[in-house]
Amino acid sequence: MKKFEVLEHKADLKIRAFGKTKEELFLNAMIGMFEGARYEPESKIKGGERKISIKSPDLSSLLVDFLSEVLYLSEVNQEVYYQIQFKKFIDKNIEGILLGKKLKRMGVIIKGVTYHDLNIRQRKDKTWEAIVLFDI
Repeated sequence: MKKFEVLEHKADLKIRAFGKTKEELFLNAMIGMFEGARYEPESKIKGGERKISIKSPDLSSLLVDFLSEVLYLSEVNQEVYYQIQFKKFIDKNIEGILLGKKLKRMGVIIKGVTYHDLNIRQRKDKTWEAIVLFDI
């Protein structure tokens, strides 16, 4: 199963992420956000481990809030995150540790994660899919 795909959009970055579980879906959406915007990590310089804790009213908001927090931490710490170790994951609450590398350069700057065209669904084969639009 592929992790994500970049979808065509005139002005912004739009991705479709996939996962066997919701945890994998969120991880692949994060990876898709960074790779779709061409954030390039330093290959040899390890970044930090960052704690993350998100509470939201529903699963869709949780995804937007998660990606927004990851984006914020990326900008503040100049890091690109490539993995998350979830300590807790329910439809309204995430706790985990982000693993990252130092940021070398950005292809495009992501201004924010939007709710426009946001869609999360479980497919017939029980895998998960999400469409997310990023303002660039």
